[in-house]
Amino acid sequence: MSESSQKKHLGVGLDVGTSRIVLARRADEGFEFRSELDAFVEVPFSRMTKNVLEREQVPHIVTGNQIMVFGNEADTFANLFHSETRRPMKQGILNPEEPDGLQLIRHIIQALAGPSRSKNEKLCFSVPAPKLGGGETASFHQATLRQILSELGYEAESVDEGLAVIYSELESSNFTGIGISCGGGMCNVCLAYLSVPVFSYSISKAGDFIDEQAAQASGEIATRVRAVKEESFEFGNNQSSKILQAIGVYYDEMIRGLVESLDEAFARSKKVPRIRKPVPLILSGGTALPRGFLERFQKVFESRKLPIEVSEIRLAESPLNATARGALVATLSTM
Repeated sequence: MSESSQKKHLGVGLDVGTSRIVLARRADEGFEFRSELDAFVEVPFSRMTKNVLEREQVPHIVTGNQIMVFGNEADTFANLFHSETRRPMKQGILNPEEPDGLQLIRHIIQALAGPSRSKNEKLCFSVPAPKLGGGETASFHQATLRQILSELGYEAESVDEGLAVIYSELESSNFTGIGISCGGGMCNVCLAYLSVPVFSYSISKAGDFIDEQAAQASGEIATRVRAVKEESFEFGNNQSSKILQAIGVYYDEMIRGLVESLDEAFARSKKVPRIRKPVPLILSGGTALPRGFLERFQKVFESRKLPIEVSEIRLAESPLNATARGALVATLSTM
């Protein structure tokens, strides 16, 4: 790649999610995305296993008498051994209960982003907004990610996840509207007016909540429930198994909680602008992917009355990539 072409493609957006980490870069036409599962699993060490993993280019590290397989292959190994994957993050931030979490998230980010392609290449990464009603902040999480990225040579800044969705999807409305990212650990919500956040917050009822509650109700492990949810679940057609029924019950609870949180956020906010035109609302994230999710959300949403009018409710163009794309848009705006 020529020097001028390389410069044209500089800048990175990184969605550091509880469930997945997604990288966005500029390509010749539009954007390109890569992602890895934000999880790992331990398998017993043997030189044969290590050699096979290296030959198959499966991301892993060796620690003592264990091999930690991380990224997209973690689920495959977890299902093979009927065990739970371990997660470096929990509810949108580094998992304080996971002793190997920091080491593993460093490896996952390094595998995805690699070292910067120029001195102080700019990168914007997503962080969760404060929880609605207060509570712990993401300060340590944010500082730790910035340090990891700095060690890779990046000049890194953060952006709230909900705002990143607005940057990704609402250029046509001058970045005015509501962006919602329905992720694994959290749902993040942002209302912005002309790109300025009016409020941003997060709630913990999200994909992992569905998996954990449905696992308890069905007697399955959460890793298995997540696989069934991603492969088979759709709204209005889930009577074929106890797992699917349980997923449906807790999806409905999550959606009700998300819509109710909007009511609470507007009630708490003292600076809601008088927006004359109705604004769009965008849904993104892996938890918004099942067939029928948009319609179910719309039905629950229509039962509430917000202080501003909503012109449309739609899914992001690419729900899994919207946050990373918005983070890249934020990066490019500083270059």
